[in-house]
Formats: sequence, structure tokens, C-alpha cells
Amino acid sequence: MEKGKYIVIEGHDGTGKSTQAELIRERLQKEGIDSIEFHEPAGVPIADAIRTVIKNGSLERDGETNLLLFTAALPALWKRAEKELTLGQWIVSARNYYSSLAYQGYGEGLSLDLITDTMRTFTSDHYLNPDIAIILNIDDQVRKGRISERGELENPDTFESRDSDFQTRVNNGYIQIASTYSLPIIDAGQSIDQVTDEIWQYITPLL
Repeated sequence: MEKGKYIVIEGHDGTGKSTQAELIRERLQKEGIDSIEFHEPAGVPIADAIRTVIKNGSLERDGETNLLLFTAALPALWKRAEKELTLGQWIVSARNYYSSLAYQGYGEGLSLDLITDTMRTFTSDHYLNPDIAIILNIDDQVRKGRISERGELENPDTFESRDSDFQTRVNNGYIQIASTYSLPIIDAGQSIDQVTDEIWQYITPLL
């Protein structure tokens, strides 16, 4: 049985990762490909519980603690992913460790090497090198508007509540990550269908 593919859709909050993950899975299904959707750091019970802590904006903590929380969610999550990939399932994930590089690295100032080495210890080379990874980018005011429409600014989480300088560092971090890892950047300000079409162009060679 051919091993499944690991697809990652990345980007700042409000860029439409979850929506695109769902739409890409629908297209894969039409191609006869079964897939599972992850929303890191959720996906298995222990990771879901850790996500609740991470999303709690009332818990003050530093970048090191955030890195350890995200890392703690990965062993069980990635073991499940590897099992499914071996069975031929594709994984479509909204986020992977690129988020930690953007948020804890560029946003909170941690060493990028520290983040990568920590993640590598508890995952695998396939996790660090997805079959395809896409970064969604959007104008910051549009991004904030989308988050506001979802009602998330009324109860902001750990990162959405941070100041504009932090958000700018994260945005710029994603641009740098795309350059460093040769990842395509897609304009998420287009229509939903246009964004899906562009993502699909990068997935088609994997079929």
C-alpha cells in the first residue's frame, strides 16, 4: 500500500487555513483519496486538552512555556498521523511546526534552532518536511476583520490578544519562513475558490 501524503496549510490567524483544509479534503475525496484533517495542536485527546490550556489567554506565560506546551501535544498526535499515513490516509493539517517558528520564534524571540531541534526530538523528518506546505498571507486589517467577524476578539486567546508589534513580527516571520524553506505563499485575500484552486495546483503533482 502506498503511503499517504502529509499536506500543511499555514498562516497567521484569520487567513482561512481551516476552510481551505476542508475544501482540499473535498477535492481529494473526489479523486478517491481518503484523508484526515488535523488542527494542530489538536487531534487526539491529550493534544485536545493541551490546546485548551494554550488557547486560554488568561494564563500568563513566556515563549519557552508555549514551546513546551505545543511540543507536549505532538508525540501522541504525530504517532497517530504516522499510523494513518502508513495505511494510505492523507493528512491535511492546519498548522505544523512552522507556526512555532512564526509565533514562538519570530513573535516571542526564541531561537529558531531551539524550536526545530525540540520538535525534531519528538516527531520525525516527515513532520519537519511535509510533502507540501503552503503559507496563506493576507492584509493585516482584513485578517483582523475576519477574526472579529468570528467573534474571537471578544474572548481573545493567548496570541490574538497580543499587541500589533507582535502580530507584525509573526506576519513577517511567515514571509521569512517561506523564503527559508522555499514554501509558496498564496494571497488569502482572493475569493475562497481562487485560494483553493491555487493550493490544488501544488497538490496535483502528488496525485
